[in-house]
Amino acid sequence: MNDLSLHIIDIIQNSLCAGASLLKITINEDTAAKVLAIEIEDNGKGMDASQLARLDDPFFTSRTTRRVGMGIPLFRQSAQQSGGDLVVSSRLGTGTKVTASFRTDNIDMPPLGDIANSLILMVSANPDKDFHFRYVYDGSEYIFDTMEVKDVLEGLPLNDPSVIRMLTGMVQSNIEDLKGESGNNG
Repeated sequence: MNDLSLHIIDIIQNSLCAGASLLKITINEDTAAKVLAIEIEDNGKGMDASQLARLDDPFFTSRTTRRVGMGIPLFRQSAQQSGGDLVVSSRLGTGTKVTASFRTDNIDMPPLGDIANSLILMVSANPDKDFHFRYVYDGSEYIFDTMEVKDVLEGLPLNDPSVIRMLTGMVQSNIEDLKGESGNNG
């Protein structure tokens, strides 16, 4: 995968296939420490120890729609090539958390990609699910929560084209503002 936002989409799709109704996505950029961390947590069905042990096997997947599962192995490889790592924790019946870290000063650090578009793509494709997105940049944060957005929209669907455009622009603008704001404070 060319950028990290595509890995995030893949993990979100896994979570949705596992029955998740709430997805928490956190991206934390610490420019002083030169680390980018991505955490995706869900309330899906979770995995037992034997399933967790097989996550790096590309021929293991719990999905019935395909016979290979390359998402976690590729995401882990991207993290490790950039001097970071990937950890998956899960409890059967509770959910799963995927945490990946990357060294931003490493030549093999993949680009983050269009995170705003990727997030809103997942939100608009799954308007009945709840997404809590948190972007932290050098200690300052921006939060996008679909439960709050649904209240503000008063019944206008999250997959309405005008809502999709507005939300994508809003998320992108807020991330840019956050980075500009943090850069001015330091």
